Amino acid sequence: MIAHLADRTPGPRWARDVAVALIYLGIGLLMVQALPEVQIVWWSGGHSGQPVTTVSVLIMAVACLGAVVRRTVPVPGLLLATAAVLAGPLLVGFTDLATLLVFTDLLYCSVLFTSRRTSRAVAAVSGAVVLLAALATLVTDGGRPALISLLNMLLLVAIPVLWGTEVRRHRDLADAERDRAEQAARMAELDREAAVAAERARMARDLHDVVAGQLSAIALQSEAVLHHPDADPDLLRRVLGTVREGSVSALAEMRTMIGLLRSAYPAGTWEPGDEPRTAPARLDQLDPLLDAARDRGLHVDVADTRPAGADPAAAVELAAYRIVQEGLTNAAKHAPGSSVRLALGRERDALVVRLDNDLTGTPSAPPGTSGGTGLVGLRERARAVGGRFDAGPADGGWRVRASLPLVAGPPVGDITFP
Repeated sequence: MIAHLADRTPGPRWARDVAVALIYLGIGLLMVQALPEVQIVWWSGGHSGQPVTTVSVLIMAVACLGAVVRRTVPVPGLLLATAAVLAGPLLVGFTDLATLLVFTDLLYCSVLFTSRRTSRAVAAVSGAVVLLAALATLVTDGGRPALISLLNMLLLVAIPVLWGTEVRRHRDLADAERDRAEQAARMAELDREAAVAAERARMARDLHDVVAGQLSAIALQSEAVLHHPDADPDLLRRVLGTVREGSVSALAEMRTMIGLLRSAYPAGTWEPGDEPRTAPARLDQLDPLLDAARDRGLHVDVADTRPAGADPAAAVELAAYRIVQEGLTNAAKHAPGSSVRLALGRERDALVVRLDNDLTGTPSAPPGTSGGTGLVGLRERARAVGGRFDAGPADGGWRVRASLPLVAGPPVGDITFP
């Protein structure tokens, strides 16, 4: 109890251990003066209450000296206490109770505050000592004294060892739970950082897909007007109308995106009257996109061979829509006036989107309208729904091809289409 209270008292460890040693010494001196009969007499014919001598006090002091290092180096302290316990019967014929208390405390500390290997060694040696003492008493004095000796040794040795082992087990379990909790917290933080990074990438991709196409078309058409200021007024009016429509469309989509970011309602917080979210773009809304591409000078042919029914998931259709949008924008920037062939079809359980355009050799993208992230964003968008994407030269032109599952799945690696 003294050691238990000292372990929970604030202050330096060495100071607490010195205090424990002094308390043990004070209790021992008080007991030998007030209760001199509380002794273990070893010599044959001896009796309790033998007088206190300088040697017996020194033996008690040696045992208490071992308590000074009860938690820093408990095994050497246990050896000192063991020497004091053995010196009692050899030098004065008795052992004080305080010496035994210090011995049991150091035995407990040697099991609790040492390495796992040392703890097991102390427990094994203690068990061997108990058995050897019982066997020796059985051989020399018979069964009854051997039983009494075994019970005494269990009280003196086995209980501190078992107590220390159990406390160590609970402490190890607590440490393991603490480590597991810290590890779970670190994993949660890493997951949070990964989710934030993924959301930032998704927002950047959506921002590019939503705005870049419209602004690129505006820049292209404005560039054309600036290079031909004396063009037909009807053509200028048509171009300016297209620029206005593109600006309004870009603003509308930008407003929708900002609204989604600002009014993302947590679960259960939506109330009647709140502005509803805009539905994601789908493939049946391609006509305005195709008309805008034709207004930019592209010759677009569409071949839609998709069977009726079994429409893809909304995320898949949005990815397909953005791939078509970016493909047409790239064709207008890098191959103005070219012929574009858009094919939508079904292969097994996948939606296939393919755009082929001729290479005119006269790219007209104004400076600052090509950031080099369009194809990267489309590849990420396709992979995000479990699809595959590829873009590159094919059949003397440029081909963009994506294969998207009808139901969004986990991300997959890229492949190269022929």
